[in-house]
Amino acid sequence: MHHKHICCSPTWRNEGSHYDCVFVITNPHTKGMLGLDVAHVLCFFSFKHLGTEYSCVVICWFDHVGDGPNNTGMRVVHTHNAQDIAIIHIDTIYCAAQLIPVYVSQHGIDPASIKPNESYNKFQFYYVNKFADHHAFEIVS
Repeated sequence: MHHKHICCSPTWRNEGSHYDCVFVITNPHTKGMLGLDVAHVLCFFSFKHLGTEYSCVVICWFDHVGDGPNNTGMRVVHTHNAQDIAIIHIDTIYCAAQLIPVYVSQHGIDPASIKPNESYNKFQFYYVNKFADHHAFEIVS
């Protein structure tokens, strides 16, 4: 069986932070991206209440841009307000998501000057990479 790890680490390999993105099930009755949203994982934690342990995730949401893929064939998301943070149950995470920053010359950002751990803080729009693997292709297409 194949599985992936979702990383959430303030220091990764003595370089910088590593916080992955995920697909979150927001409508279990709808297939594909129509039933999923994209979120940036900030923290994993669990707590016990009345003898039951709850595994949770602190996330920051991304908003969908448009109703479907753009002219590249990929869907686009943009960052929410940085203060728009939510706590969700870990079981609502479908799988890891890979986002590619949308490089726009008007933003004045030099892509060569950005470290990998800074990309989610520097850009506002991202392509949802459906070419990351065959699972992502099935989900996002």
